[in-house]
Amino acid sequence: MSESSFQKPSAIERLFNRVFGLLVGLGLGLSHNYLLQVRGRKTGRLYSTPVNLLSVDGEKYLVAPRGEAQWVRNARASGEVWLKKGFRRQHFLVKELSAPERPVLLKEYLERYRKTVQRYFTVPVGSDQEAFQGISERHPVFRLQSEKP
Repeated sequence: MSESSFQKPSAIERLFNRVFGLLVGLGLGLSHNYLLQVRGRKTGRLYSTPVNLLSVDGEKYLVAPRGEAQWVRNARASGEVWLKKGFRRQHFLVKELSAPERPVLLKEYLERYRKTVQRYFTVPVGSDQEAFQGISERHPVFRLQSEKP
């Protein structure tokens, strides 16, 4: 996948993400809002970005609506992430799903969070699952796995 498959945030979106990330990190936000923390693949530094956690059938997923974001590349390289909200911080191993596994989750993600993520999807809310097959390569999805059994 190329870097062109990433929708770069505008200056206003970057500012909003910083402020919103700070608030989520303090424990504010909706139940699905978390601060994703992941180690940089080159620097080893801990980077943070706000995310919408998708829970389906008892499993937790991270969806990259913008595509090949830096957090995606870092999660692939490290194989682990942390989700933070307030004083609670949870560690997870990540497993990236293959493109054929993604459509059902992309559809669910778009339906749940349409107000904030529709602009990143070329498929409109309410589309059949088959419509998501054509865009599944552009939107990485990771299953979160707790280290505890």
